[in-house]
Amino acid sequence: MLARLATVSSLALGLALPAYAAGPAQTATQPDVMVPAPTPAKPQLMFTLRGGVATSPEYFGSDENVVGPDLGFSFNYLSLRNGRTFGNPDPWADSMGLTFGGSFRFIQERKTDDFDELAGLDDIDAAVELGVSMRYGTEHFAAFGEVRRGFGGHEGWVGEVGADAILRPTDRLRLSVGPRLFFGDDAYSDTYFGITPAESSAALPAYDPDGGMVSAGVEFGARYQINDLWGLEGAVTWEKFTDDAADSPIVEQGSDEQWGVRFGVTRVFSIGG
Repeated sequence: MLARLATVSSLALGLALPAYAAGPAQTATQPDVMVPAPTPAKPQLMFTLRGGVATSPEYFGSDENVVGPDLGFSFNYLSLRNGRTFGNPDPWADSMGLTFGGSFRFIQERKTDDFDELAGLDDIDAAVELGVSMRYGTEHFAAFGEVRRGFGGHEGWVGEVGADAILRPTDRLRLSVGPRLFFGDDAYSDTYFGITPAESSAALPAYDPDGGMVSAGVEFGARYQINDLWGLEGAVTWEKFTDDAADSPIVEQGSDEQWGVRFGVTRVFSIGG
């Protein structure tokens, strides 16, 4: 815009000065000059996909872990034709300041036929949680909050808050560690920790939990940048059930401590630009 204004101003001076030098009896003509319109910015989308393996409890409250695939998605950057941009064009840089985004979690189904200790309980379908997130980040610290609504296996509301201390031993290695708090409403707690009178037995008596804090824990994460496109990412999580979730007969016959480990390869993708 400044370059275009300067060009127009120069044209105006070029038209005026010769006319003044020629005097009142003379006229000067100047050829028309066409100023090219600015080229619209090309839209660009940049995101990162993660694929690997993970181990997690067989169900909430289980004392056994199962190994399965680990998939992840993260949005990096979006530019529009009008010049507006979102995110950071450097996919390896952390967002600074206050940012907003989406939130997603998948919960596998719980089939009681697969677990003798859950005999008599109803099956629970797989669930998808969708919601929004808010994050505030600095060079060595980040805090976040997420709210999601469940679809499928449960239709309750959940929330998570956490914070991380961030270390960068090298330009390519990023380490983080921090606490996590997880919350769920009555519908969520009833689904995964409740036992109806029809499901109850001597081993699993009827139980009607209230919503509130479900667990508290900590997460340690690591990320290594191999090159501009490829990287390695992993995390170790530990959480302990609290309040009504910890008192559930499902948890008491299993474990109130839950461990998880994941490790995968990341790949940056760019479309357009």
